Amino acid sequence: MLKETLKKIIPPFFISWYHFSLAFLSALIYRFPSQNLTVIGITGTNGKSTVVDLTTRILEEVGYKVASLSSIKFKIKEKEWPNTLRMTMPGRLQLQSFLREAVNSGCQYAVLEVTSEGIKQHRHKFIDFKVAVFTNLAPEHIEAHGSFEKYKGAKLKFFQATKGVHIINLDDENADYFLKIAAKEKIGYTILRKEGGGSAIKADNIQVLPSGLKFSVKGTEINLQLLGEFNVYNALAAISTGLSQGIDVKVCKRALGKAKGIPGRMEKVISEPFKVFVDYAFTPNALEKVYQALQATSNKQQATRIICVLGACGGGRDKWKRPVLGQIAAQYCNEVIVTNEDPYDEDPMEIINQVASGAGEKAKKILDRRKAIKESLKLAKESDIVIITGKGCEPSICVAKGKKIPWDDREVVREEFDKLKTKNEKRQLKI
Repeated sequence: MLKETLKKIIPPFFISWYHFSLAFLSALIYRFPSQNLTVIGITGTNGKSTVVDLTTRILEEVGYKVASLSSIKFKIKEKEWPNTLRMTMPGRLQLQSFLREAVNSGCQYAVLEVTSEGIKQHRHKFIDFKVAVFTNLAPEHIEAHGSFEKYKGAKLKFFQATKGVHIINLDDENADYFLKIAAKEKIGYTILRKEGGGSAIKADNIQVLPSGLKFSVKGTEINLQLLGEFNVYNALAAISTGLSQGIDVKVCKRALGKAKGIPGRMEKVISEPFKVFVDYAFTPNALEKVYQALQATSNKQQATRIICVLGACGGGRDKWKRPVLGQIAAQYCNEVIVTNEDPYDEDPMEIINQVASGAGEKAKKILDRRKAIKESLKLAKESDIVIITGKGCEPSICVAKGKKIPWDDREVVREEFDKLKTKNEKRQLKI
């Protein structure tokens, strides 16, 4: 509360100066480590963590020593550990410390998620980014920035600060906004454009399969064991980054073929007798794409129902989207269970009511997230799909007074499924 009060009474100029000064001091303390690395920054609303993972795989396939940082994990060569900070882009001291450790470990590349809030707080300053990648843009963090235009403007500042290679999703409606910024090299990637000519990388012959994706780039067929057409874009971003570093598309093919899944991103937790997926999606755009992807994987020969569990983040964040999330869930799902997510200091039931208002009569409200997941599993029948969104592989639930409750949607699913399975087996034995 004190932090929020100070933000209101201290002039924005002084807050910005504080963040900038801390960025400089952090880089100074760790001796400007990024000067000894090729640093690649991934920014956008959705897909950043997946692009970081796929890009890292491509660089490692060549034999480069790579450090990477995402909302999922920290990685320095073979060593990796989960990101438990609940911050996609860490603070300046931790970020510069990470880069220094990467340099000391002999890394040649660092691949980082870059967030709008991080840019706003100058966390990207004094990091020598050589490549900036833009995935997509949708309304998000509106309260934090004041408007969508300011949110978009924060992303633009990152491209203005990166003078090397700019890699842009040409199919995003905001592409031209980023393409106007000067760079040594610009590479676009696309699915929709008829021709990829010039420096545009195009995916052709896209096949969305129950087990993944198949498409071709520059005449090379790519097989990806990730679900959802949106992952074609994520793969294209990673391939474009690889090409910018002189890596052949055939090497990219080998690396991407080994990617069996990204933790908490369309992660299949249960396969039989019904499927259960966990995904991080918390924006309307991402949620709709997840539901569309699951529809594409459903068994056409059987009546497949989609049962969803969702909520919305608290802390006063993007309240406008809560009923929208509920509306999208009701549009695509047969059963809608609205539950607690990360309420912070807000009343969790009030958040649930706001999401449920968009879902209408379909909404079933269950405050306890474990009970909500249990209920979704009880409702599921053979060939059905259960999808639990909003947290992915996040390790905690954030509640009032800064407290974090240990949590993992995937583990809770497994625990409740095993209980249900044991109960059913006992019932069958009695019969």
